[in-house]
Amino acid sequence: MKPDHKRKSRIERMTLKNRILLLFVASTLIPFICTCYLSYKTINSILNTKLQSGIQGNLKQVTLSLENSLNNLNHVSQQLAFEGNIGQQLEQFMMADQPYERSYLTDQIKYQLNLVTFTNPNIGLTMYYFHNDRSFLFETTGVKESFNIDRLPVIASYYGITYYGPHLSNDQFNNQYVLSALRKVELPEREDAYVYIESGFKLTQSILDLDGVSKNANHLILDNNGRISYSELKDVFPENTMFPGLTSPSLGSGETSEYYWYRQISNQGWSVVSLISKADYNREKNRWIVQMLALFLLFTLVSLVFGWLLWKMVYRPLARFNKEMKRMANSNFDAVTMQSRIPEFEMLLTQFQHMKSQIAQLYLEVQTKEKRRADLEIEKLLYQINPHFLMNTLDTAHWLAVMNGQEEIDRLVTSLNKLLYYNLRKGNQVATIREEIDSLKHYLTLQQIRYNFQFDVRIRVDDELLDVSIPRFILQPLVENALYHGLDDEGRIEVEVSKNERLEIAIQDNGAGISEETISALLEQEQVERQRAGMGIGLNYVKRMLESYYDGNASLTVSSEMGKGTRIVIRLPIHREGE
Repeated sequence: MKPDHKRKSRIERMTLKNRILLLFVASTLIPFICTCYLSYKTINSILNTKLQSGIQGNLKQVTLSLENSLNNLNHVSQQLAFEGNIGQQLEQFMMADQPYERSYLTDQIKYQLNLVTFTNPNIGLTMYYFHNDRSFLFETTGVKESFNIDRLPVIASYYGITYYGPHLSNDQFNNQYVLSALRKVELPEREDAYVYIESGFKLTQSILDLDGVSKNANHLILDNNGRISYSELKDVFPENTMFPGLTSPSLGSGETSEYYWYRQISNQGWSVVSLISKADYNREKNRWIVQMLALFLLFTLVSLVFGWLLWKMVYRPLARFNKEMKRMANSNFDAVTMQSRIPEFEMLLTQFQHMKSQIAQLYLEVQTKEKRRADLEIEKLLYQINPHFLMNTLDTAHWLAVMNGQEEIDRLVTSLNKLLYYNLRKGNQVATIREEIDSLKHYLTLQQIRYNFQFDVRIRVDDELLDVSIPRFILQPLVENALYHGLDDEGRIEVEVSKNERLEIAIQDNGAGISEETISALLEQEQVERQRAGMGIGLNYVKRMLESYYDGNASLTVSSEMGKGTRIVIRLPIHREGE
């Protein structure tokens, strides 16, 4: 088959519902997709300009903040390093021999240092540092034991002063990032004297988090040679290494495999680099794409809703009509009222309901005829047995036995006559427990005369239960089961009728017991029971009788242990005579 023919065949097989939904979705989404494509081109250009201008503006503010902090360090270090009041007092302290004089000069120098730091709130740890023996004097706060000037990251170094990039403060009471400076002090006695000053880094950090652009950015600070002095991405761009993206000293932007970067160079030669991952850089575009996808889903949902409304008006009545046809195929003729609110479907459903009613009536007539036929067959069988003829014949045998003094035969015939009258009685199939017990006693009399072994039967019934109604002819098959399955001399059968929320009838024997396979056969296979029981009626009959009368509300359980006996228990709802 050619491809065009296949495609045409596939379209022809498409259901009405799918065709409606496809048309609605196509008519809604095609214009929307064209609009999205044009708007993407426009927003892409706008977003690129917005992101780049925001990043560059933020970098300028960061650079200006760092320059101001470094200029402040330069200004304070000049006051402490060059000749002046503090410089003269430091020189006198270094040359003083008397303890009193050194103590006085110490107080004066500390006073001057505190005055300088007080007038500069951003200044933190301040001290004089002697590089040769790595000692320090006149520190304004405690100094950490790990202090090592050679490990600090250098930002820039010129004109006798060295600036160190953001690092953890050497103040033992401060764990914040700071900027620091080291300026040489000219002392006649010491060539290794320096003044060390730290300044806070909080202002610059707050600028780094100034706007929405920088929140997605990380920053580097490079020294004059392009070496990384400070890094917020130490795993990717470790400190004290060369920045890999810098191929020219004056380069202002570029990219690596995972990041876009922008650089702002300060007047002092060092620079600040802003790093934005390519994923974050495209976040605005991705957000727009998500919004477009949300609108796409909304438009799709709207088109599907409209398609569903049309399907509800046209396709749903057809589906209900199909369901009714399946119900009728399963012999369910109950009338179901359906309103489609479409005149054409209403007329079709009315005609279908009329047809279904006619079929149901015909089905009921056939069912009634079959039931009458089955009843006639049963009645025919009962009349073939002709119980009146049997009763009259047995009465004659009874009087002959009495006239000839045959008491055993008389007892046998009398019991058989009463038992047959009870079992073959026509009409009502319900009896009382009293009647069932009397019939059972006659049956046991016949069996004791018939068999050549003795067995004991004990019957216990609560007096208040004698008038409870039960199906006729259910006790005799259960006792017969006990006689046919292993009962011998000194055998015992116990029949107990009690009330325990429900009516409970228990038949217990001490015979040889029954295997699980035999129990299953007796309950399920009617033919097996007929072969083993003389009257052809057994456990299977009782089980079916209970199911028929009580519709699943009665139970029959059989438990047996080989060599110890069998117990049969029937549990029934309690109904009084006449109910």
